Amino acid sequence: MRFDEPVLLYGAGREARSTRAYIKSKAPDLQVYVTVDSGDADIEDTTFITPADLTQAIEARLFSTIVKSPGVSRYRPVFAMAREAGIAVTSNLNLWGEEYRAGRKVIAVTGTKGKSTTATLVHLMLTESGLDAGLAGNVGLAPLEIAGKHQIVVFELSSYQTADMAFTPDIAAITNLSPEHTDWHRTVERYYGDKLNLIDRDAPFPVALGVGALGHPLVMEALRDQKRLIPALAPFIHDRIASAASRSRLKGEHNLNNALLAAQIALKAGADLEGVVRGIAKFAPLPHRLEEHTVGDVIFVNDSISTTPEATKAALAAYEGTRIALIAGGHERQQDYTELSQLLLQRGVTVLVCLPVTGDRLATLTYAAAPEIEVVEAGTLDDALKALAGRQAKFDTVILSPGAPSYGQLETAGKVFKNFEERGAAFVRLAQKYFGDAA
Repeated sequence: MRFDEPVLLYGAGREARSTRAYIKSKAPDLQVYVTVDSGDADIEDTTFITPADLTQAIEARLFSTIVKSPGVSRYRPVFAMAREAGIAVTSNLNLWGEEYRAGRKVIAVTGTKGKSTTATLVHLMLTESGLDAGLAGNVGLAPLEIAGKHQIVVFELSSYQTADMAFTPDIAAITNLSPEHTDWHRTVERYYGDKLNLIDRDAPFPVALGVGALGHPLVMEALRDQKRLIPALAPFIHDRIASAASRSRLKGEHNLNNALLAAQIALKAGADLEGVVRGIAKFAPLPHRLEEHTVGDVIFVNDSISTTPEATKAALAAYEGTRIALIAGGHERQQDYTELSQLLLQRGVTVLVCLPVTGDRLATLTYAAAPEIEVVEAGTLDDALKALAGRQAKFDTVILSPGAPSYGQLETAGKVFKNFEERGAAFVRLAQKYFGDAA
């Protein structure tokens, strides 16, 4: 990146703020612009450009580089227009690669689900083995925030980041692969390609694959050479990891798989087995991912980060043997809920509360697949918890696992969630409201 011509930040979240700080450290007086599609753009020492004025700014070459935040789709026409005008389009991650990649061991973990848990476990396993490791990406710090602080950097990367990742890791891992984020990538095929860009490279760095990726035709094609695969764990190590996971806060078979994958990665990166076991013991569930709260006699599970039906299936499997009230539904991404609807009854779901928009489809499928389940259609999360408060005899566990994003969803009439974090916090708050001692 050049530091002698103005820069545009597209987005104003955590990554954009760390990019602004990085630029200031390199060129304190450089002109920096910012644009956002919605919300605030109050980044210090920047000049705002409205989205409506962006085309004109590109035509005038008002800046030489655009640093795009991950949530902004790289397939927007404005970025093609910028490249045609000779304006570079990059990211916080790629700026980290330019500045700090050399001399460091990079571990990159991606996948449709499980990547945050796996990357967090890898980091714990390495640090518990006495290695100098940091965690960045979608968990931990933004890439430019972690800068050059550690000799080993574990990156948890979304498909938004792997799509145009310009440097190669030393070790890569893919947890699983199923359709998601088609609104950003435009097509399922492009989502797969952008996700697999992490490993579909000429450099022969080793790759670890989770059970949901190993043998997947597209993953194996992107791998190119199966000799790159990190070997499976020896049986005695597998058993030791399984035993440690059973005593930890990792719930469900999917999290055991995450722990086994993390152990493969960490051992390849130089961890020792005792450090791996200690790392598992130290793991604490990530916020909004199977986060448990007990209110009265009911367990409430905040799995608001669930944005796919596959994630909801994993959440239900983690609570096998309990009577479940499931709250599901959210932003429409044309995902298939047929298999989920067919699994609800055998997973112990007694009440299904469906929220707009995808909840409409899930309700219809469930009426046909499992008429024994009581289906309640609610317009807001408040309505959902209020409905469940009158049905307490039917369940002992309430799981918010929407299987869809939070965009446009309502807590109450007129109050829209900004993100899945707000949705999860509201769930916990409403559980206290309707099921607490004062309810």
